[in-house]
Amino acid sequence: MGSAILQAFSAWFETTRLSWYLIHHPWVRPASETLHLFGIAMLIGVIGAMDLRLLGVAKRLPFAPLYRLLPWAISGFAICLATGSLFFAGAPFQYIHNTAFWLKMLFIALAGVNIFLFYTTGIFRNVEALGSGDDAPVGAKVIAAVSLFLWIGVMYLGRLLPLVGEAFVACHV
Repeated sequence: MGSAILQAFSAWFETTRLSWYLIHHPWVRPASETLHLFGIAMLIGVIGAMDLRLLGVAKRLPFAPLYRLLPWAISGFAICLATGSLFFAGAPFQYIHNTAFWLKMLFIALAGVNIFLFYTTGIFRNVEALGSGDDAPVGAKVIAAVSLFLWIGVMYLGRLLPLVGEAFVACHV
């Protein structure tokens, strides 16, 4: 059932003006890929620095200055979401038949759950006041390690997209 709905949605999406525009303007894809890379750098740069600090790297740095950079990470995620949506809109079938795409979406969803747990379990309250030289609690270290694993996985799976299966073989050749 779900597969039929996804197929129908993708078939419809390919007929939209947005999809047509993306296919017929060759500059849009490379421009979007460049913006996507900037978004990844913003997101992973900030989240990675925060996670590494929680894991004990650069312990002389208080957590608060890193946390103040969080809006940059959120902006980076928004850029990636927008440009990733453009990639999908330009050729939905190359994504829905690609295992790496679905694994990437799973990793992003799990990263969202990890962030949710960071804020709802009280772990954030335990780390927001970490000062210079303070060690993060074990729960924060687990959240940070899972976060690093998932976001590195998202990047890895994104790079695998054109290499897995045959979905990208006939892509805009």
